[in-house]
Amino acid sequence: MFENLSDQLNRSFKLLKGQGRITEINVAETLKDVRRALLDADVNYKIAKTFTDQVKEKALGANVLSAVNPGEMMVKIVHDELVDLMGGESIEINTKANPSVLLIAGLQGSGKTTFSGKLANLLKTKRNKNPLLVACDIYRPAAIEQLKVLGDQISVPVYTEEDNKNPVKIARNAIKHAKKEGYDAVVIDTAGRLAIDEEMMNEISSIKKEITPHETLFVVDSMTGQDAVNTAKEFNDRLDYEGVILTKLDGDTRGGAALSIRSVVNKPIKFVSAGEKMDALDVFHPDRMADRILGMGDIVTLVEKAQEQYDVVEARKLQKKIAKNQFNLDDFLSQIQQIKKMGNIKDLVAMMPGMGKALKNMDVDDDAFKGIEAIIKSMTPVERTNPLILNGSRRKRIATGSGTSVQDVNQLIKQFDETRKMMKMMSGKKNMARMMGNMQGMRR
Repeated sequence: MFENLSDQLNRSFKLLKGQGRITEINVAETLKDVRRALLDADVNYKIAKTFTDQVKEKALGANVLSAVNPGEMMVKIVHDELVDLMGGESIEINTKANPSVLLIAGLQGSGKTTFSGKLANLLKTKRNKNPLLVACDIYRPAAIEQLKVLGDQISVPVYTEEDNKNPVKIARNAIKHAKKEGYDAVVIDTAGRLAIDEEMMNEISSIKKEITPHETLFVVDSMTGQDAVNTAKEFNDRLDYEGVILTKLDGDTRGGAALSIRSVVNKPIKFVSAGEKMDALDVFHPDRMADRILGMGDIVTLVEKAQEQYDVVEARKLQKKIAKNQFNLDDFLSQIQQIKKMGNIKDLVAMMPGMGKALKNMDVDDDAFKGIEAIIKSMTPVERTNPLILNGSRRKRIATGSGTSVQDVNQLIKQFDETRKMMKMMSGKKNMARMMGNMQGMRR
């Protein structure tokens, strides 16, 4: 997402490079391109105009006229305005009550059911909650079965009344069940509906009125662009929901919904979702999204993802093995699997400053480690522990077993040797103590 917008904004800022100071003329030229970039990203015209007017006002302020680097100053001003446009700060969902009732609403095909599963997973793994999923979509074929499958994947129970065709009663009974069985979070998946479908809108309104949820969350398919913003407004007029969820950010989307929704409905974007994996759900941070839009990467999110997979005890064991030069291919495989748990490889690399543009036209396969894993798993336990015994015949057997070539096996062994040497060099007591201290500090 935002690739085209990022490119166009960066081209706009180049107009100010080499300028001695910011003037009304060069600001007007730059903001003309900025406004065009926002419109191309499917941002509402009035919002784009208001945005550029505010940037112009700040850029022409007396404290900016003598700026040493007008281009960098303009980037900062646009960054700050983007953050404000998207809400200024992240807003958490309300899960203080016991049980916390979370009602999920949205259009057909927006990804509500998948989001419900992701939200339950997040509550369980990152909020230490004991969630219950509730199936209130009684219309879509296999909707209840889909929620059950998702529930099985994340080991979260699903409350159903498959013979009951009244979603209001199902929701009410589910909350009673949650209180009785000790569930402290209830995620209610409702049927997808069209804003113009009066009967369906009345139904979701009735559910909300009956159960008085602590949060009503509206799920939006970000690929629908400005239409998503218009729909969000219509739903908000009926439901007065607490927050917006943007799904399918990994699709071919221009980003207009993310930039426009807050201004139109005055409700925060609370989560963003990309991909089908149950852990592919992130709290929305306006400042981090602004960083990514302007090609600055998102190091904070990258570090957080790494911390989620970080295990202090395992790290200490690994430290001892490295110090004794006992780091082997089993350890190497384990580290690869930790990286894979962090998420989509291309998305992770794009969080590094400057890498988003570099990856624009590259096809980074999410199975980039597949060949390496196959090679290591084709080795015997002894070979993984002691790669020095890997002679020509062993390497040929491993290549055949992993569906790779001998050259691929040779390259992996070479990379492993280089990695082990580098880790050995870093294994001095001062270096490792500093590293451990830093990692433990980040955990706090």
